[in-house]
Amino acid sequence: METSFSCGKLPLTALSAGAFSLVHYGMTLNLVKLCVGVDEVQDLKDWIKQKYADRETSMHVTRMWPRREADILPGGSLYWVIRGMILCRQQIVGFEKTTGADGIDRCRILMNKKVVLVHPVPRRAFQGWRYLEASDAPPDMKKGSGGGADLSEKMRRELAELGLL
Repeated sequence: METSFSCGKLPLTALSAGAFSLVHYGMTLNLVKLCVGVDEVQDLKDWIKQKYADRETSMHVTRMWPRREADILPGGSLYWVIRGMILCRQQIVGFEKTTGADGIDRCRILMNKKVVLVHPVPRRAFQGWRYLEASDAPPDMKKGSGGGADLSEKMRRELAELGLL
């Protein structure tokens, strides 16, 4: 259950966990990460379907815990960079602490299994993950809207590289 509050000029929403979010006002924070070992979005979808068939969520384990977790939940997404372009996203539904076989604590990012196509945006390689402000996040592609969602990934990629999409 959500309860609305106001803090100065910004309305806030209290979450059941006691955190506050600006998600309803376009201030959600996202993460962006390289999708290593994947050549196209369908590869990612197939991998998620196979690996997490028996779970409600998919996950990704990373070394660092986001310090701005309350700005990410609820409503934030993990935007995947595939071969130099942000091509899709998965909504983040939670974070869990996990310990690796080496005894080092890590962060398990829990995500909705649904992969949402976004307008392709070039992104250079980087290590780990980065924060992605909502204002910098590419918009979702809508099927049948003429925005390119009905095109093949190769065609969307080429059009984006030419600045036509």
